[in-house]
Amino acid sequence: MKNLRRVIPGVLCLTVAWCLVAATPRAQDPTQAAASNFKVLLENDRVRVLDFHGKAGEKIAMHSHPAYISYQVSGSGKTTFTSPDGKTTEREARPGQALWHEAETHSSESSGAVHALLIELKK
Repeated sequence: MKNLRRVIPGVLCLTVAWCLVAATPRAQDPTQAAASNFKVLLENDRVRVLDFHGKAGEKIAMHSHPAYISYQVSGSGKTTFTSPDGKTTEREARPGQALWHEAETHSSESSGAVHALLIELKK
């Protein structure tokens, strides 16, 4: 009985901790978080090339990318990126612009229609 009194609080603490971890939202692969916006054009052991189309005002759910290059095919305007901690950054894009990005997790919302290619690097 004494051992049971010691075990029950430990089991309760572990159960609560597990529930908190299970309830924490995790960033997804962009092709799962926004399947209608991202299409895989190429994937091998070194890279994954994504074709992204977004409409003005459309919100893209939280997702993650490894280090990647983005190339703006068409569209212009500002995109607001929100990180998991709530910090926002705004980037302006122009057709023909290529940018390097370190690995990141974010959600996004663009002020205009966007067509971009993303080249994700694999290790």
